[in-house]
Amino acid sequence: MKWLLVLLVLVVYALHQDTWNFPKTEPFLGPLPIGLAYHALYCVIAAALLAVLVRFAWPAELEEVESLAPQSAEGGHE
Repeated sequence: MKWLLVLLVLVVYALHQDTWNFPKTEPFLGPLPIGLAYHALYCVIAAALLAVLVRFAWPAELEEVESLAPQSAEGGHE
């Protein structure tokens, strides 16, 4: 699973370099340039990847340490 997540991060990193869209100037959706549309879609993909990383690669030790931390009187963290 760890290697699959590393591969996904590398693929998303490589997709950030959109050199194939750089010379294009035609609009994509109305006045929206294709490069801007590509980066909007890229942001959605990157956010989804971060959600996957948090779900499957978040260290359990961090959750255990937080559960052992003393609570304040209001019930929140300081």
